[in-house]
Amino acid sequence: MRTFFATLLIGLLSAAPVMAKPVTYKLDPNHTQIRVVWNHFGFSNPDANFTHITGTLVYDAADPAKSSVKVDIPLSGLDTHVTKLDEHLKGADFFNVAKFPTAHFVSTKVTPAGKDKLTVDGNLSVHGVTKPVTLHVTVNKVGIQPMLKAPAAGFDATTTLKRSDFGVGAYAPMVSDEVKVHITVEALGAEAYAKMQKMMKGE
Repeated sequence: MRTFFATLLIGLLSAAPVMAKPVTYKLDPNHTQIRVVWNHFGFSNPDANFTHITGTLVYDAADPAKSSVKVDIPLSGLDTHVTKLDEHLKGADFFNVAKFPTAHFVSTKVTPAGKDKLTVDGNLSVHGVTKPVTLHVTVNKVGIQPMLKAPAAGFDATTTLKRSDFGVGAYAPMVSDEVKVHITVEALGAEAYAKMQKMMKGE
């Protein structure tokens, strides 16, 4: 009888779902990008990309509230596809990259917002100014990255910011103060990230 109950208990434990644990990922700068869009005198809606983004993301699929993200955005990676405009935006009128080379985002709260949806509150620091920002996040996929055969996670996020809040509101309102922001993130487990870095260096 004792053996029967022991066998039954082992069977029940084996059948029980394994609770997910928080997983730490590194942002893959090759597949992570921020795109901002603004309005120019009412005529057009140009955009700019920010690349070479790095950071750490902790994601708990079972309890998303335990998740967090910390991101560094080098403003040297700003690219509008117009060289003169890039130079202007990186200059003293706007980002003043020589003095403030990097923007930062650090989450303060993650809240589930429906199936594969999250709300991420955090602090964004740009141009020496830190302001609270809310990101509306979609969980694209969490699983095994087929090329590296390693854990990976992907997210998209959107928000709207006012340039003037961060001291970069030159030419508003003719050039819109509000900018729409779209973020796409691919993040890798630590071992896969290290492997990817070696691949990029040809090692």
